Amino acid sequence: MKKSIFTLRSQNEIAPRTFELVLNGDTDDLDKPGQFVNIRIQGYYLRRPISVCNVTPGRLTLIYKVVGSGTEVLSRMTVGDELELLTGLGNGYDLTAAGDCPLLIGGGAGVPPMYLLARKLAEAGKRLTVILGFNTAAEVFYEDKFKALGAKVLITTVDGSAGIKGFVTNAMEGLDYSYFYTCGPGPMLKAVYDSSATEGQFSFEERMGCGFGACVGCTCETKYGNKRICRDGPVLVKEEIKW
Repeated sequence: MKKSIFTLRSQNEIAPRTFELVLNGDTDDLDKPGQFVNIRIQGYYLRRPISVCNVTPGRLTLIYKVVGSGTEVLSRMTVGDELELLTGLGNGYDLTAAGDCPLLIGGGAGVPPMYLLARKLAEAGKRLTVILGFNTAAEVFYEDKFKALGAKVLITTVDGSAGIKGFVTNAMEGLDYSYFYTCGPGPMLKAVYDSSATEGQFSFEERMGCGFGACVGCTCETKYGNKRICRDGPVLVKEEIKW
């Protein structure tokens, strides 16, 4: 874990109330897809944990949705503003288990960490299938960016306004894949768990206090004992999950 000051390079609304935030700063501790950062927002005691969408040397891309007053403040920040971040948080995904044709499944706020994972797997020569789940067509983002990596992309929307009508599990039917990775809300993860044909890795979204394991506020029960989502996760393997 490292505390660093980042400078806002750009910020754009890419879907209703969903923003892409690009920062310049020290990214040396961000080397695994699935990690997250904890952002200090002036006037708020608790930091905001946000998954890493993409990272290159000196540049960090985050995507977040405005869901409260803290993220509302973040959305009003402008180019040149500074943010204090804790970086290098979380265990991240294990890419060595992917096999030749992994399946990536992201739902809503779980889509962003799938992008860096897809980029790394594509660079390793994997044949990717990506399922992105949203409520409606207006919420869809990053479809073209995943396609630019060479991935086969399937979109699902609950209301059927784009792609396959229904949930990510509807798009999983009949797919052939060697392994899977997923991130999204709890009910989606449980549905993926029940529908999946192989082993896989799940990134969990939990409310966090400190973000680095000291407060144990995000502890969950697994088959191998209690684990802190912020430090021992957020990624857990299928075999250890206890619903």
